[in-house]
Amino acid sequence: MKKIMPLLVVIILVLFLAGCSENNVVNTGGPQVAHQPGEGLGTEAGPAGESQDQVSQEPGSAAETSGETTSFKLGDELLMSKYHYLVEGKKVGLVTNQSGVNSRGQSTIDLLASDKSLQLNALYGPEHGIDGTASAGEYVESYTHPVLGIPVYSLYGSTRMPTAAMLENIDVLVFDIQDIGARSYTYMSTLNYCMAAAQKYGKPVLVLDRPNPVGGLIVEGPVLEDPYITFVGVDNLPMAHGMTAGELAKFFNRKIGADLKVIPMEGYSREMIYQDTGLSWVQTSPNIPDLDSVFGYMATGLGEGTGIAQADKFKWIGGKGIDAQKFADLLNNAGLPGVAFIPEVRGEAGGVRLKIHDYQSFNPAKTGIYALAYAHSLNNFTVPKSGEAVVMFDKIMGSDKIGQYLEQGLSPQQIEANYTPALDRFKAEREKYLIY
Repeated sequence: MKKIMPLLVVIILVLFLAGCSENNVVNTGGPQVAHQPGEGLGTEAGPAGESQDQVSQEPGSAAETSGETTSFKLGDELLMSKYHYLVEGKKVGLVTNQSGVNSRGQSTIDLLASDKSLQLNALYGPEHGIDGTASAGEYVESYTHPVLGIPVYSLYGSTRMPTAAMLENIDVLVFDIQDIGARSYTYMSTLNYCMAAAQKYGKPVLVLDRPNPVGGLIVEGPVLEDPYITFVGVDNLPMAHGMTAGELAKFFNRKIGADLKVIPMEGYSREMIYQDTGLSWVQTSPNIPDLDSVFGYMATGLGEGTGIAQADKFKWIGGKGIDAQKFADLLNNAGLPGVAFIPEVRGEAGGVRLKIHDYQSFNPAKTGIYALAYAHSLNNFTVPKSGEAVVMFDKIMGSDKIGQYLEQGLSPQQIEANYTPALDRFKAEREKYLIY
């Protein structure tokens, strides 16, 4: 008996530690606050009886929390391994598109469809459709999947929020889409609307986390104000929020109060950009085929309605009346990190091509504000103004103040100084929702 007792103690201790290592899922059931979704305008839950304490996780990577040393793993990969119990025996609805793949390029649709322990009953596609081929703003129809025979509901057609009928035949709504880290990119707006619908109709939401490709450290740009909440700016975020999909879901949930669980990545940390993950980039939409387009999106795509436009899939910015060399000189002398600006004339428009040489330090949103301000100093473009209807320029900016600053002739440094206090308040607020 004296020999058996120590052995029993060791076995009990091993079982206890093994049980602890499974409880890594971030569970963030928020307060029950009414959610008022913005207008739809587009551009470019655990097993029954499971307590919140059993699935909570403090900030830090899942690998660190479990005590394991692992390579980088996406949330969708961990769903199929240590968190598979969250979907076993369930009727699953999956919000995804062509970017919803694991590190081996396997589609989450295919993996769930072939999983005999669950039923994949519905798919939901965001802007650009479930295959990512529709143009920006293009209406997308719902249809029946030709192979699986299940509905593929469009969330960029007759509705942008799942209806009761769309959710009636599922037990859990799973979200797996790659974001690009910009407030105006609508995939995270779709996440927000899905969470609101799930809360309304009593369905749990499971977010499979993915990296923010431009990193989790740079947080920049004017913070969106409530009157400018729309589908291209769905919450009070700055242009570059520096958060993952799972972190944004937690942030959104402070207003929505959905039954939300986030499956975090392993081996991920805030300073990582997409190139650090070892993943291959999957084109997220027609104008975002590669990482230079991802990093250029906020730097070149902020001039909606001004005549200052992007070209070559967010790798060039300019407009008529711009002297390309003067524009390049202003930007190159502004001390913007990680990028050089090459003068380039395209037709009647003068502009610059971005040459990003340090992706870690490059600040897309700050670069975009500087480019817009310097362009205005060169050709004095007409600033779009909101009246009874909010113009797209203000929707993208999240405020009418940037337009006012441009009209006042403020330098980009002055504009940056003006939006910094609200940005600092956001940075403090977002700390509550960070996972990594």
